[in-house]
Amino acid sequence: MTRSISLHQCAKSSSSVKKPARLFWCFLLIAAPVLAQEQPTFTLNVDVDLTELHVSVTDDHDHPVRNLGKTDFHVFEDLIEQKVSIFKREDIAVSLGLVIDNSRSIEARKKRLDAAALSFVQKGNPDDETFIVHFSDRPKLTHDFTDNIPDLEHALAGIRPFGQTAIYDALILASEHMAQAKHTKKVILLITDGIDNSSQHTLEEALEAAKRSGVAIYTVGLLSAAEGQKAEETLVHLAETSGGRAFFPESVDQARISMERVAGDLREQYLLGYFSSNPRNGKWRSIRLEIKPPAVSVKAPKLMAIYRRGYYGPAN
Repeated sequence: MTRSISLHQCAKSSSSVKKPARLFWCFLLIAAPVLAQEQPTFTLNVDVDLTELHVSVTDDHDHPVRNLGKTDFHVFEDLIEQKVSIFKREDIAVSLGLVIDNSRSIEARKKRLDAAALSFVQKGNPDDETFIVHFSDRPKLTHDFTDNIPDLEHALAGIRPFGQTAIYDALILASEHMAQAKHTKKVILLITDGIDNSSQHTLEEALEAAKRSGVAIYTVGLLSAAEGQKAEETLVHLAETSGGRAFFPESVDQARISMERVAGDLREQYLLGYFSSNPRNGKWRSIRLEIKPPAVSVKAPKLMAIYRRGYYGPAN
């Protein structure tokens, strides 16, 4: 409720104060709300483009390297070194897409692969969110983002294998669905036993979709000898170009180990953050990372970094 008071009433009610002073203070009392409402509001808008780079580092024996510091990393964007403003090594929640082969050839191993995929999710961060895309002749969003493990288990068990292998179409569907992700760290785990033979889209189109969505693709390829080198090269290209990694297990048990390795790597990545020196023009920005830790011995291990090799910058 709002109560109004006149200048005369205010001055009369303040009889203990001399009249000139009473009039002055009453004027301030009555005018203050009006003056406050008329004061202009200023809003400061600042365009700050923070680029986040998630990095896995291994030694020459493929063991994770956990003891690096901020000064050991040097980030170059379009050949210009950037100042690393944020440096962390902590368990960060992920928006995850399981992209799972559901073609006829996977049928004999489906139950065990489903169990391996579920184990992979369970070993992630409790705050992760996961969706499932199955693919055969066509891709299908089997389950939307959720952190409910029983729901994912039910969705995996409810699909029956059939048809051929549309890997590229499935990756495009999953990449586009990442627009609904709530986490900035986005990963696709692709599980397949063959080469694409059914997609309407191309490999390059699938890679472009991954680049635009900022997603890293990890591939697990249970390839037979008949699939040949081309299938392996395709999965490696998908992984390395997007900032992920390719695994080629020879059995379902080894596939499970590979997936658990990915889950562990994702929880131990370094986070580098920097404010890009590039203009806001929406163009592709190439990233190169160098790791130069202090030389402690002549036999220091060779380090390998896994990270995305670029991204599309924001546009005005």
